[in-house]
Amino acid sequence: MSAANPFTSPSAQAWEGFWRAAPTGAGEVFWDADPALAAQLHLPFFEAHFDPGLPVVDLGCGNGTQTRHLAGRYARVVGIDLADAAIGRARAEDIHGAAEFRCLDATDRDAMRALHAELGDADLYLRGVLHQCAPDDRARIVANIAVLLGTRGRVFAVEPAASARDVLRSLVQSPTGPPAKLRAVLSHGISPGDMADTAVPGLLAAQGLRVVASGRLPLATTEYRPDGSRIEIPTNWLVAAVAGGPARRPGPGAGRLPSR
Repeated sequence: MSAANPFTSPSAQAWEGFWRAAPTGAGEVFWDADPALAAQLHLPFFEAHFDPGLPVVDLGCGNGTQTRHLAGRYARVVGIDLADAAIGRARAEDIHGAAEFRCLDATDRDAMRALHAELGDADLYLRGVLHQCAPDDRARIVANIAVLLGTRGRVFAVEPAASARDVLRSLVQSPTGPPAKLRAVLSHGISPGDMADTAVPGLLAAQGLRVVASGRLPLATTEYRPDGSRIEIPTNWLVAAVAGGPARRPGPGAGRLPSR
């Protein structure tokens, strides 16, 4: 078993405090965009790579907005998050019981192995998680992702591009201060870390995972600029598979950006 209790870590406490304090309701959290601007927008890039016979794990699911959407497309979808308060919200808001939710620390090797023992090989949806983690935790999470994938799974990961730091810096340094929903995040000691564009592919390669598709796409937030335009964060997305694993032929349009 793990020597330390991950749920007493500063990161866990920060996220627990954030989700306990965050307002309820759709779009009240900075990144909690409508699925039409998130999971549904991502679907064309990973759907042909995911095996419809495998469960899907939404790692870092938060209040489950994207998890519930994915549950409408896949037979079994499990959302996991470090914060018990987030999982409580996710369960409460899943009025149809379409998805499953677990409070689980993705850095905990034993917990992730136990999840793989329960689910078998799984596909993973990972939206904006790694950049918020300490560098050592990023490596642990990716190692545990490799465990969940097994030999048949695929991971779809989308993280802010290196250029996102300029967008975020401009928001924080605005004469009026950061937008209210971003300010709420920062007030809990949660801040995005700088990641080179090569960081995620490098972490995956270190665990024997190969990138099979990639591209760039803006991540929609729920905040707006004074001119009424939605604030978007530049991101890199990719799909990765176990090197030497079974091939899966992408369908039409896989790996291509939609016209905007």
